[in-house]
Amino acid sequence: MDTKEILLSIRDLTASVEEEEILHGINLDIRPGETHVLMGPNGAGKSTLGNVLMGNPVYKQTGGSILFEGEEISGESTDKRAKRGMFLSFQNPLEVPGLSLDAFIRSALRERTGKPVKFMQFNRELMDKMKLLSMDPSYAERDLNVGFSGGEKKKSEILQLLMMKPKFAILDETDSGLDVDAVKTVSEGIRAFQQESDGALLIITHNANILKSLSVDKTHVIVKGKLVASGDATLIDEIGKNGFEAFGE
Repeated sequence: MDTKEILLSIRDLTASVEEEEILHGINLDIRPGETHVLMGPNGAGKSTLGNVLMGNPVYKQTGGSILFEGEEISGESTDKRAKRGMFLSFQNPLEVPGLSLDAFIRSALRERTGKPVKFMQFNRELMDKMKLLSMDPSYAERDLNVGFSGGEKKKSEILQLLMMKPKFAILDETDSGLDVDAVKTVSEGIRAFQQESDGALLIITHNANILKSLSVDKTHVIVKGKLVASGDATLIDEIGKNGFEAFGE
């Protein structure tokens, strides 16, 4: 396979947090339009990988390479990676007083594309996506995540995903803390992203419920900072039945 067809290529990646090595020799290729799932027990390094890929300075890459569209990005800041088309949704989205949700998304789009955002077109699309996610339209004018419930914060993250249309999105435990109905709604939003764009996804989770209605190309298991297994969507069912014990946990 021509490496030009690979959107994200990770080779021998090692990373540490506060001098403690968390990731040990991660290798992974993701192509445009693919959906990859990363599963593993608590503390396995799932979120660390997501943060390292996005250049979070708290997480230090100590070795290996990260190529995005064939270019090395290991030394790049988070904002530069975002402008390239990378996106990370947070386990615990931050509250930003004084900045409305719609203003945040407009600003992010402007920075991402380098072009002015057409207000009417933007507003129509925003309302359509909020309806899809069963979000009250008034949330668009509220300060970003301020006073939002846990479920509304996660919907806000998926709204940003749908509006930004990144080339590559990392969804870090997006289903964490959500009730059954909210998981279903968030899953519908992710499925819409799959259908409407050729963006690739890396879904980090330990709960298969959010994956039930999604098309999954590859599943990976991480244990103690190492990728110990990879397979197709059937690996999700195997984990559901047997847990992570079969993988060394």
